[in-house]
Amino acid sequence: MEYKFYGWEGATLPPVDSKYEKIKSPQMLYDFLSDIWCSYTCAPRLRDEWSEDNKTLGQCSITAFLAQDIFGGKVYGILRPGGNYHCYNVIGDVIFDLTSEQFGDEKLDYSDNPEQFREVHFEKTEKKERYEYLKEKLNERLK
Repeated sequence: MEYKFYGWEGATLPPVDSKYEKIKSPQMLYDFLSDIWCSYTCAPRLRDEWSEDNKTLGQCSITAFLAQDIFGGKVYGILRPGGNYHCYNVIGDVIFDLTSEQFGDEKLDYSDNPEQFREVHFEKTEKKERYEYLKEKLNERLK
């Protein structure tokens, strides 16, 4: 199967947490999340634009930190117009961005971006709540 997210071809990483042993790769995580992403998990500022056709819109930080829980590594961010960061994952020399397709044909620069930290992102209560919801729904599906 072919995926649309950045780095999917090389993202063949196993989970580092045995709790997630059913998720064999980031591609499999993408498949699970495709059924969970919704307008509620979308960033509030983008909810009016969210649709089933663009499920990854506004999902980047909560998705990247959830992927970090499962596969380890670090989360980095690409500074976007308006001052927000678009988050993605780096594990060793593997870079993947489960929510990159929200940008369509735009080419994002995945080099020399600052590391992102959940403590900073989750200072926003709504973001932490969306992350916890996404994680809870994923755990329900894994049972």
